[in-house]
Amino acid sequence: MIRDVQDEIIKLKKENDICILAHSYQGHEILEVADFVGDSYKLSVDATKVTNKNILFCGVHFMAETAKMLSPEKRVYLANPMAGCPMAEQMEPEMIEKIKEREPDRKVVAYINTTAALKTVCDVCVTSSSAVKIVSSMPDKKLLFIPDCNLGAFVQKACPDKDIMLLNGGCPVHAAVTADEVTEAKAKHPGALLLVHPECRPQVSEQADYVGSTAGIINFAKASDAKEFIIGTEISIAEHLQFECPDKRFYVLSKKIVCPNMKLTTLYEVYNSVRSIAENDGEAFEILMSDELISKARVCIDEMLRLGG
Repeated sequence: MIRDVQDEIIKLKKENDICILAHSYQGHEILEVADFVGDSYKLSVDATKVTNKNILFCGVHFMAETAKMLSPEKRVYLANPMAGCPMAEQMEPEMIEKIKEREPDRKVVAYINTTAALKTVCDVCVTSSSAVKIVSSMPDKKLLFIPDCNLGAFVQKACPDKDIMLLNGGCPVHAAVTADEVTEAKAKHPGALLLVHPECRPQVSEQADYVGSTAGIINFAKASDAKEFIIGTEISIAEHLQFECPDKRFYVLSKKIVCPNMKLTTLYEVYNSVRSIAENDGEAFEILMSDELISKARVCIDEMLRLGG
């Protein structure tokens, strides 16, 4: 049954000029029908390189927004319109503007996991893999890093010469992991390396053998000579790595690291979306943004591209 649905999705996307982008946190059955798989920024860049006029994003809202900003001439759809991101949506532009008024010499660094509206009041955007490089290359000493205070603390430690202000925000899923769970996981799997995402709390990251983005964790595990790993990010990554590296063992750090918004997208949501795009019935959820919003929000993304090389 699943294979039948997958085959129909593949048929419809080929017939209707649809490129499917799937975030790494999606289920394996969705990755199998995607044209590109990766983190949010990589997928947005992938979207700019394809000739397809229709882009279907299997992820959350801010990711599809970013794809639309980088490819405004294309029609970008989100497989499930309810798939948001608590971290991306937890701060309002007005809040950041008030801080900028008080401290006009403090540049605002925005994690890419933010809404387009919030990006309009920021100076530069970063990803979890490029944050340290970009912040260290900025001539400015006084910075405000939003929204994730755990990723911000990771950057702060790596860039001690910077005065980085942090706010109380971040990913509630990664932040739920505790140091006690690390101790427990290491006791169960004493020979395994611990790989964690920098959105985890500092007391978790400090015990890791590797701290990095989702793509970084995947690449590290695949390249490592080690045979066992504890994965400290969304539990789907452990499953995907097990498929790619059947000769290795992968354990989840905590059963709490489950992103409910990512899990909203099912194979049938993907099928219904491609069918709707094919029939042009208006049911597929399209990302619509004004030229003004795209222009203002892209400023910090373009600066990221400049500084990130």
